[in-house]
Amino acid sequence: MSKPVKMSDIAAKLNVSTVTVSKALSDQKGVSDEMRDRIKKLALEMGYQKPAVRHEERSRSFNIGVIVPEGYIEKYETFYWEMYQEINRDAVHNNSFVILEILSGADEKAMVPPKLLKEGKVNGLLVLGGIESSYLRMIREHYSIPTVYIDFYDAYVKEDSIVSNSFYGTYTVTNYLFEKGHKNIAFVGTVLSTNSITDRYLGYVKSLREHGKKEREEWVIDDRDGERRCYDVIALPEEMPTAFVCNCDMTASKLIRTLREAGYRVPEDVSVVGFDDFLYPGLCDIPLTTYAVNMTGMAEAGVRLLLKKMTGRETSKGMHMIEGYFIERNSVREI
Repeated sequence: MSKPVKMSDIAAKLNVSTVTVSKALSDQKGVSDEMRDRIKKLALEMGYQKPAVRHEERSRSFNIGVIVPEGYIEKYETFYWEMYQEINRDAVHNNSFVILEILSGADEKAMVPPKLLKEGKVNGLLVLGGIESSYLRMIREHYSIPTVYIDFYDAYVKEDSIVSNSFYGTYTVTNYLFEKGHKNIAFVGTVLSTNSITDRYLGYVKSLREHGKKEREEWVIDDRDGERRCYDVIALPEEMPTAFVCNCDMTASKLIRTLREAGYRVPEDVSVVGFDDFLYPGLCDIPLTTYAVNMTGMAEAGVRLLLKKMTGRETSKGMHMIEGYFIERNSVREI
C-alpha cells in the first residue's frame, strides 16, 4: 500500500515551503493566485488528502478553555486576540466550543486558579503566550486536564507545546540585514521575559557571531517591564546602529515612532525588521520587513493535538514547531 501524500511532498515538487502549500490548500492570504492553482492541481494529481479527524473526535463535542495573561492583551487588537479567533474557528469546525479567560497579573502572583477550571467548565485547556512556571505547576497539580501550550514552552513544566521557529526566524532576518550591508545591528526585546523573545535573541546572536560580530550590551534594548507590559517608547542607545531587529512587529512599530520623534527616518537613516507579520491597521505606515508566523497552522495544530488528548489518545510531551516564512518589504535600506 502506497504511503499517503504529505504537504512536504507537494512542496518538494514545486520547490516551495510547506507553509506555502498549507496556506494555498486552506485558502489563506500570502500566496499568489497562480501558485495557489498550481499547488491545488498538483495536490489533486498526487492524491493528497487532508488528515482526517478521528470519528471519536468528530462526533463528540468539547468545551475548550483558553487562558491568556492580561499582559499580552492590550486595548487594541493584538496578536493573541487574532490567535484566539483562529483557535475559535478551528474548534467550531471540530464541533467544539471555546471559553476565554484573561488571567490577571494579581491572580497569577497569588496562585488563584482560573475560574473555568475551578467551576469545571472545560474538558481541555489551551494556554497562550506564557505563564510563570509556578502557576503552570499549580494547574497541573490541582487539575487533571489535557493541556497544550501555544506560542511558548516551559522548561520546568513539561506539556505539549505549539511554537513558531523563533530562533531560525530571527536568524533569517538578521542575516538579511548583513546581506544588505549592515554591520552594526541592535536587538529590541527584553531577554528572558519570555522563551520566544529569548530564542529570537539567540537567533540574532548566532547571526552576529557567524558574521564576525559580538553582541553589545547597549544594543540589546528592553521593550517591556518585569510584568510583561510593553513600553510605549523604546529607549534609543547613545551610539546608534544602522539597523534594529525587533522581537515582534508591535515593538517595531513603537521603535519606528520613537525614531521619528528623535529625527530619524526609516529606512533612509535607520533600518528596522520585525517578527510575526501582525500589526493592527494604522499602527505603522511603513511596510515592515518581517518573519511571518503561521498563525492558522499553529491554531489548527493546537486544537487537533488537544482533541487527541481529550479523547484519550497518547501524545508525547514535546515541542511541535510550525514553520513561518520571511517577508521582504520597505523598512530596510541597502548600504
